[in-house]
Amino acid sequence: MRDAAAARGLDIEIRERPAANSLHEAASLLGIEPSSIVKTLVVKRSDDTYLFALVPGGRAISWPKLRTVVGVNRLRLPEPELALEATGYERGTIVPIGSTTDWPIFADESIVGQRIAMGAGAHGYSLFVDADSLIAAYDVTVADISVEEPPR
Repeated sequence: MRDAAAARGLDIEIRERPAANSLHEAASLLGIEPSSIVKTLVVKRSDDTYLFALVPGGRAISWPKLRTVVGVNRLRLPEPELALEATGYERGTIVPIGSTTDWPIFADESIVGQRIAMGAGAHGYSLFVDADSLIAAYDVTVADISVEEPPR
């Protein structure tokens, strides 16, 4: 992962962190706002290719918005084994940096200008990166692709 980041000129920080039972607990452990924790979701297209969707904590993919931006009418979350096969990472650790395939990346516009925490390729770690640097390094498509998660 560090080599993949360096190859794209990305400055990353990887921190060990204890397990958390919620978004708010994870944010507290990392000393950041929940919205600064960004989920990397692997999304499967109907042609069996994939893309990454970067969605901040407290928000969820808006399927209609993402389908419009991607220009397709069918997208879905793949089974865990397909996500692992497509990225080389287990769910909960997925990050576009160092993925076995450089799938296209779509990021929610709300992460622009932030330092974000993401999965780090292994359980018990978080990766910190400047969102704008990640967006530039990977030619990320930035758009409104999320909605507020309903209260639990």
